[in-house]
Amino acid sequence: MTPTPHIESDVGDFASTVLMPGDPLRAKYIADNFLDDVKTINKVRGMLAFTGTYKGRKVSVMGSGMGMPSMGIYSFELFKFYNVEKIIRVGSCGAYTEDLNLYDVVIVDQAWSESSFAKTLGVSMDDRLFASKDLVKKLENSATRLGIDFVKACTHSSDVFYRQNFDDFMRIRDDNGCSVVEMEAFSLYANAIATGKQAACIVTVSDSLVTHELTSSDERQNAFTNMMKIALEVAD
Repeated sequence: MTPTPHIESDVGDFASTVLMPGDPLRAKYIADNFLDDVKTINKVRGMLAFTGTYKGRKVSVMGSGMGMPSMGIYSFELFKFYNVEKIIRVGSCGAYTEDLNLYDVVIVDQAWSESSFAKTLGVSMDDRLFASKDLVKKLENSATRLGIDFVKACTHSSDVFYRQNFDDFMRIRDDNGCSVVEMEAFSLYANAIATGKQAACIVTVSDSLVTHELTSSDERQNAFTNMMKIALEVAD
């Protein structure tokens, strides 16, 4: 019997480092284009997971789904039941500032959220959680070695994609220092605290709430390669 009802893999199938895009098809893209000796290790609920090697190092990639509840389930199970030590979210984000352009790479060192996720989990009453400093530093060093420009910033991890008060993002940005918005980092960081593991997040700007520019769903799945390269270099 496998350890959880959501993942059909055996203990040992996952590498110690897992890259987690939200989209399981982005996980497949990473596996198909960057990994050697790839093995599919999960198909339950269509949440694809793969293990292979990158430059001779074992690495896994798995979709997290959209939103904190989904990321919360999968990342917790990987940390708690599959001996995963590090999870790096590789995803898309919206820009809250005109200083960020489409395809810019953002290393998320902290996540602010209105969510009760960390409180309900029992790990923190704070509305701001931080990535693992060591992992953030490794991502920065990786980007520098590869010659890829990046910004380090705080994300707003939102529970709601279709916020009815659209201009609310300006208040959140200004009051809490959030430069981008996505929906998963806060719960990932909370789970890392709960399990004593490491977590970080690197995202690519897919749209702007300021300029209203946006990328297509195909581009989000297949074209955000710089963040993938940065994260893969950190896997060990």
